Amino acid sequence: MIMIIKKEDIVKVLNGKDKGKKGKVQSINLASGRATVEGVNIIKKHIKRGKSKQTPLGGIIEKSGTIHLSNLALFCKKCDRGVKVGYKNDDAGKKIRFCRKCGEPV
Repeated sequence: MIMIIKKEDIVKVLNGKDKGKKGKVQSINLASGRATVEGVNIIKKHIKRGKSKQTPLGGIIEKSGTIHLSNLALFCKKCDRGVKVGYKNDDAGKKIRFCRKCGEPV
């Protein structure tokens, strides 16, 4: 399976409650086909008292949940939108991703 989206890429959300938001990919789970994107799909997690040193009194923390890869598109800075991605070899023979709309490497 070819992975269009990789860690540290800037992506745009296509569907869901956070539609239109941009963020950096923090991690990808290939088995479930989901990614964690910074600032997208924020969930609240309840922590019991004494379970961690960061929250000895317990409490509620916010963290980014996962979002399915089909709801993400790679973001092109030149086009300023989520775009489809193509592949081509550069002069050195290395495979690179490029924006199909404007032709710029992503």
